[in-house]
Amino acid sequence: MSVPEALLQFAVVAALLTIIPGLDTVLVLRTAISRGRGPAFATAAGICTGTVAWGVAAALGASALLATSETAFTVLKIAGACYMAWLGISMLIRTFRNRPAAPTELPQATGNAGAPYLTGVTTSLLNPKVGVFYMAMIPQFLPQDVPPLLMGVLLPLVHNVEGMLWFAGIIAATHYARRWLQSPAVGKSTDRIAGVVLVAFAAKIAASKA
Repeated sequence: MSVPEALLQFAVVAALLTIIPGLDTVLVLRTAISRGRGPAFATAAGICTGTVAWGVAAALGASALLATSETAFTVLKIAGACYMAWLGISMLIRTFRNRPAAPTELPQATGNAGAPYLTGVTTSLLNPKVGVFYMAMIPQFLPQDVPPLLMGVLLPLVHNVEGMLWFAGIIAATHYARRWLQSPAVGKSTDRIAGVVLVAFAAKIAASKA
């Protein structure tokens, strides 16, 4: 796998994670509604900062594991593929359940101009779903003979570009986005598409030898 191939394939997976309504999307949406565009963009920037931190940590951790034991690294990749498959299957199963979404508790962004940014950073770093995703996914996209630190920065940057475009769209059309994200039909369609693609990626990783 070359660097362009790794970035392109990761971009597909990261895009799915980006458009699926979650804590980060709800936090930016709520900030845009309650505090305006500036604080909402600051919150989004904080979330992206936390994403880069997760990416670097995952890449360096995977590299260290590979240096210690190639077998252990292979086990990590297989575990990541299993996690991806489980995530995709869970999304597909969820679309066939008629159950209202539970309310999400979010930290309040108050105080000076830097508070929304810090809220975004803290939310990203303390979100276990982001950590598990990066720890499972980053090892799948590390080309041979490429510094892991470089990939640990490039991969999250791809995710951040997609994320900022998504957040910008939500911030620019706050009220419309709120109704759209809360639509059960949109939620089911998004989960089904994402679930199928994630399972397909998991099968590809499991079948690959390198």
